[in-house]
Amino acid sequence: MAEGRGNRQHPRNLRGVLQLAVEAGSASDGPAPPEPMTQERLEFLRGALAEVCKGQMDEVEQMKRCLEVLNRDECREGEEEEEEEDEREEAMEMLSELCENLDNARDLMKLGGLDLCMSRCLCHSEAGIRWRAAQLIATCAQNMPEVQFYLLNQGALLTLLKLTDHDANSTVRVKALYAVSCLVREQDVGLRDFLSHDGFSVLMRGMQSESEKLRTKSAFLLLNLLTSHPENKDTVLSMGMVQQLVSVLRSPHSSVHEHVLGALCCLVEDSPRGVSDCRDPSLGLEELLNQRVQDLRGREESLEELEFCERLRAVCFQGQPLEDSGMDR
Repeated sequence: MAEGRGNRQHPRNLRGVLQLAVEAGSASDGPAPPEPMTQERLEFLRGALAEVCKGQMDEVEQMKRCLEVLNRDECREGEEEEEEEDEREEAMEMLSELCENLDNARDLMKLGGLDLCMSRCLCHSEAGIRWRAAQLIATCAQNMPEVQFYLLNQGALLTLLKLTDHDANSTVRVKALYAVSCLVREQDVGLRDFLSHDGFSVLMRGMQSESEKLRTKSAFLLLNLLTSHPENKDTVLSMGMVQQLVSVLRSPHSSVHEHVLGALCCLVEDSPRGVSDCRDPSLGLEELLNQRVQDLRGREESLEELEFCERLRAVCFQGQPLEDSGMDR
């Protein structure tokens, strides 16, 4: 049996390497010592590992080729210009796909790809390039503190906030905000940068946008930041955020309302000022909440929104402390 196992052919790829590892582990579990590795197995292991390394090198080469496309001077006209634009968009999409691998995201940073993305792609005349650049930054920054710090030091957050606030294309604005969230959520340095650039005002304006996606993502990020960093509550209240959030609640019902109600719950928790703002008679919030509770009861898909409504109503208009409202999360 030992001889048969030694002569077995494995595929020359990573799966074959893993198969060898499993067999080696199984052999070591028994009472008998593991058999020596044959020359055939040793050669296979070397070859398979070389192919794995080559695969990683191939991906780096792919990224280099993509960067070459993005670095070209834009001097074509007519149909050639359209073809070149398509090539750039394809290069951006390939980079985003490759950089879902964290090692590739780090390599792209070292290759100068993120610098190119910020200096040329985020400010490109074509919206398709701008939103793909924001998407690429988000992909690279997600769960990668090293890349996050680099982007923050390069001033990426301010550029992304400006795109979120002012770009004429709604997709660019949505993707830019996604990249912003990847730089500030669970990232203290990014949050400080966000505050220094009046980021909460950007979110406030985002919630007033005509784009449903931008409104929803703005409200979601506001809720996330207030939940994880309640120390910024007074800053947000001083901006008149309660009034703005209630005005959003008066818009036609949509998925954004759940996040807005969650943010209002955060703002009234342990905050007399937040409660006072919500009780302002000119807002008519109590009547609005009463009506919303009636509308949402019995709708299984709206349980969380209903919970926020009842929680907010109990605290602001029934004098019930948040922790005793029966809705504490």
